[in-house]
Amino acid sequence: MAADSLILASARSATRALFDLLMPPACMACKAPVATPISFCGDCYAALKPISGARCLQCAVPLPLKWQTETHCLGCLSEPPRFDRTAAPFLYDGPTRQLVLAFKNGREAYAAPMAAAMLRAAPGWAGPETLVSAVPLHRWRLASRGYNQALVLARAIASATGAPLDPELLLRVKATRSTRGLTRPQRQRNVQGAFRLADGAKDRISGRDILLIDDVMTSGATASAAAGVLKRGGAARVSVLVHARVAATDMAPYVEGARSQDDHGQS
Repeated sequence: MAADSLILASARSATRALFDLLMPPACMACKAPVATPISFCGDCYAALKPISGARCLQCAVPLPLKWQTETHCLGCLSEPPRFDRTAAPFLYDGPTRQLVLAFKNGREAYAAPMAAAMLRAAPGWAGPETLVSAVPLHRWRLASRGYNQALVLARAIASATGAPLDPELLLRVKATRSTRGLTRPQRQRNVQGAFRLADGAKDRISGRDILLIDDVMTSGATASAAAGVLKRGGAARVSVLVHARVAATDMAPYVEGARSQDDHGQS
């Protein structure tokens, strides 16, 4: 048996070496050569923008220096979203933006390091008593893309933490239009009525803490609409965990520059 295991390990090593020779490992963001598969090059790693310092406790948008003592942004104070809290490890910019776009376009293998970064930003959020789910795609978008990137991340997070995964809590019943260029109120109207609970989901979420997974949060309108359905169905708390947060939404009073962000398919 030991000899068989050694032979198998040697074969795998040789196969990996041949694959690396034919398809050298590339940076997840810029595709520059790297020594380790599924990693960033030095330049992209240095260019990552972690979310640090003051941020809104509800939607995780970074707060500027003059608002360092605030716990919520003005948007959440004036129009509270239906989710209870949000965490994100990175701003949606530079290498993180490139990583997310690659992940949405076939690079499903990037889910493991993305999920690991998300969990570091939300210690203790996922556990045996937390039900993990994902923001669903409409069936038309799912058919065109081939997979739901949020669900791939949710599976990775559930696998890493042992938290139960329920991929069929929500259904996206309305095909929403592109969110590019929409203001926050327009995004909110765009997702009105977009979600409903799946059959039998009410019994599974009653009194439960739900960890809702997505790849990017822009205005929070999509997450809020989904969380509202979960809350009306009886969920005790809905936490949102994303890999990246857009620094500010259109017309936000804090940080300029979000208007040129990519339309990443959610909102």
